[in-house]
Amino acid sequence: MIIKVCGITSLSAAEAVRDYGADLIGFVFAKSIRRIEIQAAEQIACEVKGIGKVGVFVDAPLSEVQDTAKRCKLDFVQLHGNESPEYCRLVKVPVIKAVRVGTNFDSALPSAYNVEWILFDSFVPGQQGGTGIAFDWQQAKVLRQQVKTPLFVAGGLTAENVEEAVQILSPEGIDVSGGVETDGRKDVEKIRQFIMAARKAKGGR
Repeated sequence: MIIKVCGITSLSAAEAVRDYGADLIGFVFAKSIRRIEIQAAEQIACEVKGIGKVGVFVDAPLSEVQDTAKRCKLDFVQLHGNESPEYCRLVKVPVIKAVRVGTNFDSALPSAYNVEWILFDSFVPGQQGGTGIAFDWQQAKVLRQQVKTPLFVAGGLTAENVEEAVQILSPEGIDVSGGVETDGRKDVEKIRQFIMAARKAKGGR
């Protein structure tokens, strides 16, 4: 199972995520309290070897996504807005397409995207990811069974609940951000605890 820690804004956090055994770090380039400037992400990406890099965008111009991916040597682009299947096909880097799980969720939506990963996140009006709120995993279990593409689960994950999420949804990957923070900053001890709990979780693929 792939572990991704998103919202990285410092070299020390990136190194901790790598050293404790996660697979991916995420840089948020969209409007967010965790947004990072391209130059800063570029420097971290250059200095931190041995871990994959993901860039998170929301309805950004395609040229901006392509340029940022090249500059920051991104291994994946995570699209968290209303990007179309055609838009995703034009991205030159493997794509993680986020879909928000809520009352109006269209179960046919994930299959419309020919991407490397689908990511289930919580639906909160006016927010595109980074909500810190978990969706109903039991309710989403039926939706998960319809998704043939490898699946990331995000939204409100912590060291205390990640095992339950994995057992219910059997994802190929998990994505955490706020669940490893204290007062809005990445907390090295919480990062360690989360990665340990995730690695122990039974049911991941």
